[in-house]
Amino acid sequence: MNAMGAIVVTAMVCAAAAGAARAQTPDTLTAAQRKAGWRLLFDGVTAAQWRGYRSDSLPAGWHVDNGTLTKSGSTGDLLTREPFANFELDLEWKIGPAGNSGIFYRATEEYDEVYWSGPEYQLLDDAAAPDGKNRLTAAGAAYGIYPSPAGIVKPAGQWNSTRIIVRGNHVEHWLNGTRLLAYDLGSADWQARVAASKFAVWHDYGRAHAGYIGIQGDHNGSLSLRNIRILAR
Repeated sequence: MNAMGAIVVTAMVCAAAAGAARAQTPDTLTAAQRKAGWRLLFDGVTAAQWRGYRSDSLPAGWHVDNGTLTKSGSTGDLLTREPFANFELDLEWKIGPAGNSGIFYRATEEYDEVYWSGPEYQLLDDAAAPDGKNRLTAAGAAYGIYPSPAGIVKPAGQWNSTRIIVRGNHVEHWLNGTRLLAYDLGSADWQARVAASKFAVWHDYGRAHAGYIGIQGDHNGSLSLRNIRILAR
């Protein structure tokens, strides 16, 4: 190969590497995602789109660390500043050993606790956390209402990808590219399951047509989140 050929090959390799790096850059959107209407709920630099439950400020235990929204132990719950009705939410999460957290959707602030109103997508270290012994409370479950299948979540310390789809009354939970469960809010099956659960005492549980997205902070253990993006419809 002559010198000119070597220069061309080197340039191509560098360009390919740069393209791969751009594709893997956390907390950004591709041109296709922007065109489709996706937007970031976290830019990797500030947590400006988040606040505490019944508070305008970020709970002290949450911080931005190397492009992630992170907590190291028990702290306050997070809420988005904006409510959402119909949406697709994508994010990546990494939990510490025996860690326990969750993502709430269509949550309100009418009760003392966010989980009294908003259904929860469970985030968990299934192998070590006590809730991992029951599929109703294991990773990806609609906590206490619909179980998730085993063997999909990655071990503590590894990144998982989650998608939550809410359209009208229809809800889907996805984990690492696999649909875990689907259900319809307000259906006879859902009402029967809620009535048999601890949520039966809160009459507005899961009944809001729009609400905040929340992240549970009040359990021990570390949690990091990145690539938090939403397509609101």
